Amino acid sequence: MTDVLQPLADLPGVRDAADRARDALAEVHRHQANRRGWPTTAAEAAVRAARSSAAIDGGSTELPEPGSVGDPILTGALRVGQALDGEALQNLVGVWQRAPLQALARLHLLAAADLVQDPEQLGRPRVGGDIAERLDLLAQTVLTSNAPAPVIAAVVHGELLALRPFGAGDGVVARAASRLVSVSSGLDPHSLGVPEVFWLRRRQAYLDAAAGFGAGTVEGVGGWVVLCCGAFEDGAREARSIADSV
Repeated sequence: MTDVLQPLADLPGVRDAADRARDALAEVHRHQANRRGWPTTAAEAAVRAARSSAAIDGGSTELPEPGSVGDPILTGALRVGQALDGEALQNLVGVWQRAPLQALARLHLLAAADLVQDPEQLGRPRVGGDIAERLDLLAQTVLTSNAPAPVIAAVVHGELLALRPFGAGDGVVARAASRLVSVSSGLDPHSLGVPEVFWLRRRQAYLDAAAGFGAGTVEGVGGWVVLCCGAFEDGAREARSIADSV
């Protein structure tokens, strides 16, 4: 099969941006606090990622009091964050590497449990259009592409935002899938980076770039990939601030 993602690395600015992202994440993994204490910093990264991801979709950033019912978007994002931390993350990565669609279904189950009325909708893509075919193609691409990891992560992220396969919780699922790519590929093996903070701070630019990716133009796709690479690089700086505080 032709690797359809490889040419994206040759779009203007993409390869350099991908290299900077990789170097920044590799450096933060070498931080003294992350050599043995990475489970602690990764746990904090997961919470920051969840809060930022929820806020991008209009959710709250205020953590609920124990035993209380919090904002449903944030609650779902926090459940996803727990699945992207520690032993649970390694289990989910294993599923992602074998069957990406099963991993996406699991993420949606966690993200949207309080957002849909019919439990039968959880983990099941919407019927109609070419959703199933595009998801199948995305899964095959993830399993076979040798493109740089930041490029694959950006494409998975952008395609899920454009497709909105579930109809609820899709943004949280898309950003979580991007994290799964970064972990499973070795780009961010301990999930220390927090690119979600970057996307939240530049929310309108993020939404505009996602729309550009969805339009499918060369400029739109290239701009989205470069933005996502920049988010990984900035997410490494967020990871360093976490490590410095430990």
